[in-house]
Amino acid sequence: MIDNEKYEQLLANAGIRVTAMRLMILRTLHTQIHGAFSLQDLSGLLPTADNSTLFRSMTLFAEKQLVHQIDDGSGIQKYCVCHCDEHDPEHHHHGHVHLSCTVCHRTFCLENIEIPQVPIPAGFEPVEAEFIVKVVCPKCKEKLYR
Repeated sequence: MIDNEKYEQLLANAGIRVTAMRLMILRTLHTQIHGAFSLQDLSGLLPTADNSTLFRSMTLFAEKQLVHQIDDGSGIQKYCVCHCDEHDPEHHHHGHVHLSCTVCHRTFCLENIEIPQVPIPAGFEPVEAEFIVKVVCPKCKEKLYR
């Protein structure tokens, strides 16, 4: 199946050993999830996978930059499939903007809006940047202001 070859190649390029479970998780991330998601969201799509396997896989995928982690302040770890250019390591440092709904706690990726450059004082080495805008999403806004 050509589809499997694509995901096998993504895993191999990231230096991740291909297993049936990792392949199933990666395919699910690319075909059934759009935007930010939690382990609970992923678990709902893969009910036969145990949570510890999902957690270990997502941790590995984050380490290898197949997904990026989002700390939106909700207390629930979120992830987003990384569509960064693998040949441009600088892109991984910039990332993109996220919106976090203060009512339903969903997080939305604005993949086309990069985090603005911030001048870093001499002597500091940037490691990671997150840009979260707290919002009320359209669905929650509609419910709140009826």
